[in-house]
Amino acid sequence: MDVRVKFLGAARSVTGSRFLITMDGFTMLFDCGLFQGLKELRLRNWDEFPIEAAEIDVIVVSHAHIDHTGYLPKLVKDGFTGPIYCTPPTADLMEIMLLDSAKLQQEEAAYALKKGYSKHENPVALYDEDDARATFAMFKRVGYKTRFKVHDRAEVVYHDAGHLLGSAITEVFIRGDRQTKKIIFSGDIGRYEQAMLNPPTTFQQADVLFIESTYGSKDNPFDDPEDDLTRIVNETFDRNGVLVIPAFAVGRTQSLLFYLRKLMKEDKIPDVPVYIDSPMAISATYLFYKHPAYHKVKMSRDELAQEMETNMLVFVKSPEHSKSLNALKSRAIIISASGMMTGGRILHHMKQRLPNKQDTFLMAGYQAEGTRGRNLLENSPTIRIFGEDVPVKCKVEFISSMSGHADRGELFAWMGSFTEKPKTTFCVHGEGMDLDNYARAIRDVLKWNVIVPEYLESVNLFEGI
Repeated sequence: MDVRVKFLGAARSVTGSRFLITMDGFTMLFDCGLFQGLKELRLRNWDEFPIEAAEIDVIVVSHAHIDHTGYLPKLVKDGFTGPIYCTPPTADLMEIMLLDSAKLQQEEAAYALKKGYSKHENPVALYDEDDARATFAMFKRVGYKTRFKVHDRAEVVYHDAGHLLGSAITEVFIRGDRQTKKIIFSGDIGRYEQAMLNPPTTFQQADVLFIESTYGSKDNPFDDPEDDLTRIVNETFDRNGVLVIPAFAVGRTQSLLFYLRKLMKEDKIPDVPVYIDSPMAISATYLFYKHPAYHKVKMSRDELAQEMETNMLVFVKSPEHSKSLNALKSRAIIISASGMMTGGRILHHMKQRLPNKQDTFLMAGYQAEGTRGRNLLENSPTIRIFGEDVPVKCKVEFISSMSGHADRGELFAWMGSFTEKPKTTFCVHGEGMDLDNYARAIRDVLKWNVIVPEYLESVNLFEGI
């Protein structure tokens, strides 16, 4: 039996994770992400999928982030009818995030049509909310450390990846005619020290390893973010400004709440209103209460709420309430999605506050190439929002230690747990020279056979097993 992989995404990019495995007439798709960031990447979402959706038998999802799940409704719309395996928190999060993704696409298409800034005569969304809802019935929930069969010759086990609530490193066992082989998909690997999530599970052996590369060439040692948060909050308020934090609705927002609550309780920062301006973040916060087995904060629901909810925490639910925050002049904190500023309510906050010298934008996570977040970090004098170039006059800050991705040292520590060299290691979910440098370092330090796959490249993993 031969086993092949085709790289449909996250090959020389940090987005659009999709790995197609074919064997013995059976087809598995590992992750089904949306391309984000650079326009040339986003356009791939509209390309014809390399295989008929109905020909895919099973989809296995690592975690709920849109760059790993956001293409699911499109595949379902195009005829996929098989099971979608994931952990219970991932299923709950996907229900929130996929609906949000559909809604944002529909709103952006409608706005582009209204304002006439699209190059298309009739801009449309990739999929709508009905397509997203149709996906939910296909979810098959499986917990960590539970071996489940996806085919007579293939079994899967999820392990805690420490990246996001319910995120998983995926262990795949493939039984050939002569021997059984093991593939490990790292998914996105989390940090070893975090406020709320457990460290990533380690392994000793795999025949083939797919390893993420987001921070593979960057040392980003964990520093307690409390000092930076304290300084940034107080300096903003000293200027009589408002602090805006574009944060990923799932994971990052909850960690920020945890730290802000702690700093206010210790009187290190003022006890001011904190506005959570993301319906998705509001819903995701409650999932931390629902799934206590998937994080390390071992408290009762009420105790956990007390640790995460500041005295003046305001959940902003309606668009009208969100727009009313424009009237805030000073001494307030707004946390809003999306974390890379690719869409969502953060855009109108950017349009309103980027020109304000007294306000601060704090980024607390990875910013992919081509996103507004990356442009802001790279000191772009203007940011394009809704077809308009908005001048940047505000203070821009970045806290790298709050990233949900393991850094170079942590990735090498994770790989260092292997006592046997994988036959092949694929470096995925990375970009540019950093990706090549990371692959070279793995070859030099660990003496592993490393491949950096190209987009749409097909590779034979196992031959005649």
